[in-house]
Amino acid sequence: MSSVFIVGAAGNIGRRLVERLANRGHEPRALHRKPEQADTLKDLGATPVAGDLTALDAPALAQLMAGSKAVVFTAGAGGAGMDVTNAIDGRGLETTVDAAQLAGIKRFLLVSAFPDAGRGKTPSEGFENYMAVKKRADVYLVDTDLDWVIVRPGTLSDEPGTGHVRADVAIPYGNVPRDDVAAFLAEVIDQPTVNRIIIELTEGETPIANAVDRLQRG
Repeated sequence: MSSVFIVGAAGNIGRRLVERLANRGHEPRALHRKPEQADTLKDLGATPVAGDLTALDAPALAQLMAGSKAVVFTAGAGGAGMDVTNAIDGRGLETTVDAAQLAGIKRFLLVSAFPDAGRGKTPSEGFENYMAVKKRADVYLVDTDLDWVIVRPGTLSDEPGTGHVRADVAIPYGNVPRDDVAAFLAEVIDQPTVNRIIIELTEGETPIANAVDRLQRG
């Protein structure tokens, strides 16, 4: 059993990931900001870790994640405005990357954004900022010696997961259930040879374990 530190654990993907990791025998350590989130995360199988990402510096966050074998960053502003996006998706990611390095944790998974999101539409200023922040976050992580994996899911839905996806370094844009994103992340965590790769992810026909195995074999 390994400890996995999840930033954004109380979010829609984070909660699903907590449950899947616990079911696979891992110890999910779930960073959360609101006290009332602790019981929900504990019921899903996590060890709740109280902390506000926007208030923590890298040394303080490193102390909270110390001893973990991997970090997953799936936090996001969720459309709360550009300032919040900059604070969480941008500076929050940078703080988490710095903290992982201070804590000596090599494996780092980041849930990012599909580059074709919004194509063919007239994007708002907020959406343009969101995509720019996500791109800079990807660059910040890639420019480290961590064993990183960046997952760029398509349009997220709350449809029940199918356990089947399409995943590769470049695929057509599409939708994907949050259930399947979480299941994909859990599978990647169990395949440490999948690293230093950017993966685009949508719904598809390939069982998740097979899709990750294919990525592992290159």
